[in-house]
Amino acid sequence: MIRVVVGDLALADADAVVRTANAELAPLGRCASRLDAAGGDGFAAQRRTATPLEAGAAVVTGAGALSAPFVLHVVLADERGPASRANVRRALVGAWQRAADWGLRRVAAPPVGADPGPLSIEDAVTLLVETFPHAPDAQAPAELQIVVEGEAERDVVDAIVRRLT
Repeated sequence: MIRVVVGDLALADADAVVRTANAELAPLGRCASRLDAAGGDGFAAQRRTATPLEAGAAVVTGAGALSAPFVLHVVLADERGPASRANVRRALVGAWQRAADWGLRRVAAPPVGADPGPLSIEDAVTLLVETFPHAPDAQAPAELQIVVEGEAERDVVDAIVRRLT
């Protein structure tokens, strides 16, 4: 099930939230920076990485003081270049696999790749919908909340989701 909600990703009622990052797991965009601030020092310690990751990777960490207990970090950019549609797709597919591996059934995400990134809101939402597991599976995530900041954005994103599902 995919639904669109207006709210603060840091307060999402979910098993995990999706956070955009670079190869060193530094935040990419306002939403990721707000998650970092809300997660506190505990979250900062949990997201340290010894070696840079490749764009398109996805990793799970604890969430510090965030409402959700886990964070799915999607790596959109690395030393080879900025985020691309292919990297966003690969990272989202990896995120859903990591969620399944960890038994994370309810996931909340912003429109990944739109802030910052090369994608329009329509392309970002399309990738979320296309990559999210749709077949019933006891291991795969069962619910995706696409979290947006306001009613106008909710209306736009909801229309895209309805058209695609």
